[in-house]
Amino acid sequence: MHLTTIEDTLAVVTGASSGLGYVAPRMQDVQKGSTRAAGAVSGGEACILGTATAVPPFFWSQQELKEHLLGSAMLDESRLRLATAAFDRAAVATRYAAVPLRELGTSTPTISSLNFRRHATALGEEVAARAIEDAGVGARAIDMIISVSCTGVMIPSMDAHLANVLGCRADVRRMPLTELGCAGGAAALARARDFLVGRPGGHVLVVAVELPSLSVQLGDTSDDNIVSSALFGDGAAAVVLGPRHGPGLEIIETLSHLFPDSLGLLGLELRDDGFHSILRREVVDVLRAGARELVDTLAATRALRRDDLSFFVLHTGGKTILRCLEQELALDRDATQPSWDVLQRYGNQSSASVLFVLHEWMTKRQPERGAHGLLAAFGPGFSAEMMLLRGC
Repeated sequence: MHLTTIEDTLAVVTGASSGLGYVAPRMQDVQKGSTRAAGAVSGGEACILGTATAVPPFFWSQQELKEHLLGSAMLDESRLRLATAAFDRAAVATRYAAVPLRELGTSTPTISSLNFRRHATALGEEVAARAIEDAGVGARAIDMIISVSCTGVMIPSMDAHLANVLGCRADVRRMPLTELGCAGGAAALARARDFLVGRPGGHVLVVAVELPSLSVQLGDTSDDNIVSSALFGDGAAAVVLGPRHGPGLEIIETLSHLFPDSLGLLGLELRDDGFHSILRREVVDVLRAGARELVDTLAATRALRRDDLSFFVLHTGGKTILRCLEQELALDRDATQPSWDVLQRYGNQSSASVLFVLHEWMTKRQPERGAHGLLAAFGPGFSAEMMLLRGC
């Protein structure tokens, strides 16, 4: 069922209830095969050794963006009032962009593609170099590069560019992830762990760069586009993973889950003038119906309960997404504060968001050795990427 009113779509960022429900699939039918066997042993192969974040140069308050984007929108009085509420209630204070305010929504797809290549490579190179330095390894120690973005396309991919400019070995493995949306950063960490479990002693560089400012659609007055315009911002993040050699976090288990019959709830549609957002209210209903059991299933793979998890690295999907997860997982605000801080300062940066939150935890609230936590992100499909973390 697609929703046709901005009141319903607005609920994704404001927390208003649509009164519509989502019937959850039976979890025993859809969770089989989601995780490895319980009790599987981890030898410290996939530890987070270094992180870095960066943003492009242009910066505005939510008020400035609201006035600019809605000032020229062809909306009647009632829809303008609801669109204004989408900006005011998004829990976003500031956002960054790759282009000046006057250029938002004015470029052709060709110019946007050129801008993406230029800015994505610059930001990707910056965060990659800083994450490698933070990890205390050299570029030639990197065995695999995973690059992530859903807001632009580069061929050759960003990982090929990074391998050249960073001075990586010629035999470095590369994996570009381009269509996982907001789940991409978490999925990249999971695939990095898969690689490291099979190659003990190796190192993986994950780089996520998202530039949704290049896809602003001034002429699209749909509910989905208005809410997306109130929420998304640009940013880049990088993580280096490898064998444990000091305090940090280890990925000890992962879970991927594709919710049945939910393909149309979230995504991007490529049209003649570029990307257009798809954002349906039901995503919250899906999470409310299934998130708790997914977390319980993941925790049980290490003989843990949800109550044993003490820190939560949650994707900044929006105000309602975070509130939903707090309610379903019985979390207080302190446990999720880094996610709220990232949402307020940067907005939703798609795949990079959960890596920004991870950076917050690593640099400001390093979990204690032996503590267990959850990292989770959600994206098109509709899908969930989760992992158990352990302080080391």
